[in-house]
Amino acid sequence: MLLQQNWVSPHWAWQSLGKSFLLFVFLMLQTADLEARRGHQFVWKTGHWGRCVGDCGSGGVRSRAVWCTHVEGWTTYHANCDQKDKPESQRRCFKVCDWHLELFEWEVLGWERCGLVPFAGGEVGARACVTAQHGLQHRSVRCLQKLNRTIVTNEICEYFTPQPPAEQACLVPCPRDCVVSEFSSWSECGTGCAKSLQHRMRAVIAPPLYGGAPCPNLTESRACGAPTCPLGEEEHTYSLRVGSWGECQLPHPKDVDLAGRTMQDLSLDSGERSTSGLQGYKPHHRPREVEIGYQTRQVRCVRSDGKNAALSLCMQDPVPLTFKSCVIAKDCETSEWSAWSACSRTCGWGDLAPGFRSRHRGVRSVAVGTGKPCPELEEREACSVGGKELPQPCPRFAWRTSEWKACQVSLLLDQEDPRYQKHVDLCGGGIQTREVYCVQITVELGMHRLKEVTRPVDGKLCLGPAPSASQLCNVPCPAECVVSAWSVWGPCLHENCQDHHGGRGFRMRQRQVIVDPVGTLADCPHLIESIPCEDPVCYEWIVSEGICVTDHGKCGPGNRILKAVCKNKKGEEVSHHLCSELPRPEVVACEIPCATDCVISEWSPWSPCSHSCSSKNAEGSQSRSRSILALPAEGGKACPPDRALQEHRACNDHPCVHFFWETSPWSPCSEDVLVTALNATINWSGEATCGVGIQTRKVFCMKSSSGQVTPKRCPESIRPETVRPCLLLCKKDCVVTPFSEWTRCPTACQSGNATAVKQSRYRIIIQDAAHGGQACPDTLYEERECEDIPVCPVYRWKTHRWSHCVLVPDSVRQGVPGHNEACGHGLQSRGYIEESCTVPCPFDCKLSDWSSWSPCSSSCGPGVKVRYRWLKEKPYNGGRPCPKLDLKNQVYEAVPCYSECNQYSWVVEPWSPCKINSEQNSLHCGEGIQTRKVRCVSTAEEHGGETVPNALCNQAEIPDMMQKCSLYCPSECAVSDWGQWSTCPQVCDPNIMQTRTRQVLRSSVNTKPCPEESQMKPCILNQNCFQYQYNLTGWSGCQLGANATCGRGERHRLLSCRRSDGATVSTQLCQRLRLEKPVQTRSRCVVACAVDCQLSAWSAWSQCSHTCGAGGQMVRGRSVVLRAAGEGRPCPEQLTQHRSCPVKPCYSWLLGPWSPCRLQGGQCGDGLQVRNLTCVVHDASDSATSKPVENALCGELPSKESVLQLPCSVPCPGDCHLTEWSEWSSCELTCINGRSFETTGRQSRSRAFIVQSPENQESCSGQAMETRPCSGGKCYDYLWKTSLWRDNVRTVWCQRSDGMNVTGGCALRTKPAEVRHCSPPCRKPFSYCTQRGVCGCERGYTEIMRSNGFLDYCMKVPGLEDKKADVKTIAGKNKPVNSKMHDIFKGWSIQPFNPDGKLKMWVYGVSAGGFLIIVFLIFTSYLMCKKTKQHQSTPPQQKPLTLAYDGDIDM
Repeated sequence: MLLQQNWVSPHWAWQSLGKSFLLFVFLMLQTADLEARRGHQFVWKTGHWGRCVGDCGSGGVRSRAVWCTHVEGWTTYHANCDQKDKPESQRRCFKVCDWHLELFEWEVLGWERCGLVPFAGGEVGARACVTAQHGLQHRSVRCLQKLNRTIVTNEICEYFTPQPPAEQACLVPCPRDCVVSEFSSWSECGTGCAKSLQHRMRAVIAPPLYGGAPCPNLTESRACGAPTCPLGEEEHTYSLRVGSWGECQLPHPKDVDLAGRTMQDLSLDSGERSTSGLQGYKPHHRPREVEIGYQTRQVRCVRSDGKNAALSLCMQDPVPLTFKSCVIAKDCETSEWSAWSACSRTCGWGDLAPGFRSRHRGVRSVAVGTGKPCPELEEREACSVGGKELPQPCPRFAWRTSEWKACQVSLLLDQEDPRYQKHVDLCGGGIQTREVYCVQITVELGMHRLKEVTRPVDGKLCLGPAPSASQLCNVPCPAECVVSAWSVWGPCLHENCQDHHGGRGFRMRQRQVIVDPVGTLADCPHLIESIPCEDPVCYEWIVSEGICVTDHGKCGPGNRILKAVCKNKKGEEVSHHLCSELPRPEVVACEIPCATDCVISEWSPWSPCSHSCSSKNAEGSQSRSRSILALPAEGGKACPPDRALQEHRACNDHPCVHFFWETSPWSPCSEDVLVTALNATINWSGEATCGVGIQTRKVFCMKSSSGQVTPKRCPESIRPETVRPCLLLCKKDCVVTPFSEWTRCPTACQSGNATAVKQSRYRIIIQDAAHGGQACPDTLYEERECEDIPVCPVYRWKTHRWSHCVLVPDSVRQGVPGHNEACGHGLQSRGYIEESCTVPCPFDCKLSDWSSWSPCSSSCGPGVKVRYRWLKEKPYNGGRPCPKLDLKNQVYEAVPCYSECNQYSWVVEPWSPCKINSEQNSLHCGEGIQTRKVRCVSTAEEHGGETVPNALCNQAEIPDMMQKCSLYCPSECAVSDWGQWSTCPQVCDPNIMQTRTRQVLRSSVNTKPCPEESQMKPCILNQNCFQYQYNLTGWSGCQLGANATCGRGERHRLLSCRRSDGATVSTQLCQRLRLEKPVQTRSRCVVACAVDCQLSAWSAWSQCSHTCGAGGQMVRGRSVVLRAAGEGRPCPEQLTQHRSCPVKPCYSWLLGPWSPCRLQGGQCGDGLQVRNLTCVVHDASDSATSKPVENALCGELPSKESVLQLPCSVPCPGDCHLTEWSEWSSCELTCINGRSFETTGRQSRSRAFIVQSPENQESCSGQAMETRPCSGGKCYDYLWKTSLWRDNVRTVWCQRSDGMNVTGGCALRTKPAEVRHCSPPCRKPFSYCTQRGVCGCERGYTEIMRSNGFLDYCMKVPGLEDKKADVKTIAGKNKPVNSKMHDIFKGWSIQPFNPDGKLKMWVYGVSAGGFLIIVFLIFTSYLMCKKTKQHQSTPPQQKPLTLAYDGDIDM
């Protein structure tokens, strides 16, 4: 039992092991299957490449996203995809930076020919074309590197500018078929009986275009109608045909002795043999030498019908050769390629600037005979050093400029007048210059940053135009300070009303700055003046009187209450405690006259002060007065004496000297220890500077008459400041470039007596020193002598052409007219001979200096003042032109001016007492006359109150010097003088009344009423009511500074006050009304500077345009440095000069014309055409005559034109052969609706095969066509032309607009019909188709039409039984139905219906006419019957009316 178990256990173990193994294998297979399935179920996906990032140049990197996805679309881990197939996520790229802009550019080629766009069905041009078809045209757009024109990716250029479009829509004309000419006439037939053909030809006029139909056959042949020859008696001609020479070959040994050998005759009809031989032939064959062989050709006899015949029928003397010696062809043999040379470029811009390397091979043996010529012996390819970036970046060059120099007016004035005196204070328009130079730019390796070497280099290395070296500028003109007039003196005030201790004060007056000073050292004058005064007050009582109130009754004594208000110096009411004690008394006595009292007027206003100030010799005074208005009655109060009617008081008692503060100019801005304190206390804002400094000045108190006085005499409160902060300007050091390279010393020898040759170098100031910076160096130019220059030997005298006129240098010619022009007296030389010469100078227009200004044309308000200058010299020789002159050859300038209207005013004295005429009035009362004195005084400050002549005042406004007056008698009612009229509103309204009043001063004793106390009148415009407005003059001309001739200036317009009646009044009236002022009364302007054109120096003469011959030109040029402006001398039109080159003889190879085809003994077959190559001498002109010279003078033979012989053939009788080319057709443009579609036209020519034998008609066919572009073409139209119809048939052909009949060109869809058919067909008996295409009836029958206009049937015309009719009918039947006469008369047949079935108009007309005839007959019959009844006469017998139809016209 144990044994059995022991046996079973291993068995079970093996069984378990086997199951595990199978399970393992199964799992492995599953895993492999899963791996395989996974490899097919998971795939890599990539995104778009991103932008190139990183360093500039080839160091950039671009990235993209890479992920693993299941085939169903979901994303999974990267491990599930095959790592071997994982796409790259990064790659190197070229990072474009801004400085690459000058390295790359778009290359845009021209547009290609417009191509048709396929329709939806896929066919091009499937639709019917009317005028043109839609198409697309393409062009090549590539991004190139400028240095070597290599193609780079478009992304680089797209970084700077978008890619230009590479395709655009266009129009393609409709397809045009090939156009050919008419056939020529048939060729002549032979005279014999042999079968022959005659043919005719036509040529191609225009090729098929835009998908048009190809050309038809250009030849046609037909058999001649010759009689058939009897059997065996055919007539033939025989010709000896020679074949082409065979390939050159070496003879075999057995072929060495060919003497007497016979050649098989290749004729079909004879077995004769032709003889040929190579007698005594010995092969010449040595290594590397020319091998001599032989070549043969066939000779046959051909019959005129193309068949071969016996050679004996063509034998001639001498017999043509069938063999000849030749050179065995050997191809050119070359050596192996050499090693590649070093790269041509040792610098570049990264990997985008490759160089080139080359390799060579030599010729071992040249081509012999007809062997292949030698191939190219040099190869070139792009390269880079070691496959890496080039080690050193290539230099680039760019223009650089210095800073602009100071603006110089003298540079501009020198153009106008070279003798212009240099002036310190020049201003206005000028010219400023700067240095322009070329520098080298490199790139730092690895950094891809630009590094500039500022050393100047030759300007030829910089590409593109150089920046401008000069420009117009403006120097501001100095403007003096302008101030207003002084205000009136103010009251006596304390300096400080807050602290008014002390008994001294000041009276002050002020003025304002109207125009600030510009560019002047002098500041504005003082603006405040003061006068010391006693008892100053800051506040004062302003007292006004009330009405008089009597103590008892209506008249008699009373009191007037005073009202006092405390006001400050500005006139503002303030608290009363600020003023001193109230003025006493508060009540003043007054009196109202009673009926019997004397009446006196109120005091007049105080007169103006007689003096503006007081001195020892003159004191100011003023007066006032009152007058007696009414005399007293008995018992009344008497009038006061005359002295009591006037009062006087002193005025302007201040002394005539005044005081003011004067200041010195500000010192320059400087650093100071106070700057720290200033910065702590002053909030200074400004531009970025190098710190804040201070400026100081001195302040003095000045007396108007004696100069500086103690500061105590001037008010301390208005003392100007002595210190102010300022900006310290930064120091600017001088900046210069390094010295340029030394100029090269000449390598050619110099003459022995020539001056020493020197080489030089220079440097340029880029920035001048300023504000205390380091100064510029003194040396900007250095030179040294060249060493080791060989001396040229002198052989003989040689004459030269005259040189250009050399003028005296500018430095010597200063002060001479035109010294800066290339003109004047000089010398010209030819070798060692010299003579004087003159280049005429241009002279400018010369005008005189300006005259002085005329007085202002108006004494009140705006006017005009004028100044003139006149012509002194006219311009000539292209000088600067004159400005526009008037008839007196003058040019004038007018500016507005203004005269203040109240400069002078009328001053009146008080009225005299009323003077009564006592002779007529014993009471000395009533109406009288009173007078007063009137004088004209000046209102100016310096002449205030001074009497002037009356003519200076406005005579229209002179006050009255005499007036009526009234002196009221005793017991009369007395009234005061009239008060002022009340003011009218600003807008005059007649409904508003103006009033004035007066008071009753004394009532009357009797009952006589007092006169009126008030008056009224309406406010009527321009009578008693006026409106005012500001009025502006026009702008003045542009006013420049005193020392300026052009540039920036100012223009002005003046302001005046105008009354509504047109009168100009004082501007104070408009100011009082507070009218709105126009804003702008001055503005900036520019007077264009007259700038002469400035040109650069002439460049060196270029190389001759021709290497030899006459007509060669050398060119030199100059450029515009500064363009002309204003009325300056314009630039010349010619900026280039040409001159002829020395004539050198031209030697060239001249190819002669091709000879006729040489058959070398035969009459037809293959031969050679040859031409000669000759060396000739000529002068390269169009009319040059060439003379043969030695071939050695022309050098090597031309490679392309060295073909001196060509195979040719002469057709044998019976052969088909190509015709000669036709003449070129006329130049024709492709046009759409009569307008040219293309700029160039086309010409065509053609040739075709001619068949001479009927047997070759099927096998011989073909034609050729050539087209070439041409200019000066025309647009042609193609129209169908037709002949007249004949038997319903006509000829239709196409004709070009120049009258040429062609085939093709006309549209087939518009072709007219050639055969006419009636529709529907004419099947009715006796009907036929007429010329008009409708059915008609034969003669003798009339048409019966249907309502639709078609023929129904033909009806025979009645009345044709007589002979005449029968004869006509028979004649009509025998006559052809479709004859012309029949058609003409058939048109007259009665057809009452139109083709549309409606009655024709003539039917209505005939019906109406017939109706009128019937009415007329009835009326006539009635009248005749009436007369016959009266006469009872027997009417005569009437003949019967017979109607007959003769068949000629329709009824």
